[in-house]
Amino acid sequence: MDLRKLKKLIDLVQESGIAELEISEGEEKVRINRVGSTDQVAVPAMPAAPAALTTMSAVPATAAAATAPAPQETAPPEASEGNTVKSPMVGIFYRASSPGANVFVEVGQSVSAGETLCIIEAMKLLNEIEAETSGTIKAILVDNGQPVEYGQPLFVIG
Repeated sequence: MDLRKLKKLIDLVQESGIAELEISEGEEKVRINRVGSTDQVAVPAMPAAPAALTTMSAVPATAAAATAPAPQETAPPEASEGNTVKSPMVGIFYRASSPGANVFVEVGQSVSAGETLCIIEAMKLLNEIEAETSGTIKAILVDNGQPVEYGQPLFVIG
């Protein structure tokens, strides 16, 4: 993979706000991790050199460990007041089934287990996210049309 492609991929990760991107091209594999607001780490992984792969994998893990407390600071305070529904995948968060449709849930609305809360679009597939418990929607933590990460809190149900 040439340097121009790598530079474009790094710029794409930085502009889109995604945390990680992995691309395979033939036997070459590149993983780009977004460690901080301006730090990107490109890790080329060659299947023929497993020793080099473990050495290079240690570098992003060390860098990630140094910045690990940052996500805890951004946790919403209301998450402790109820059950947090987290994103099961990376994708785009939608509150309604289509742009003109009514939203699935509002803050203050009662929901039952199994009721659809939102849709996450991932790889052109629309995945309905359902409530795991019954209760009242205490907070909606993501704006409509925003990208979400795996494990990111979406709703608080109390």
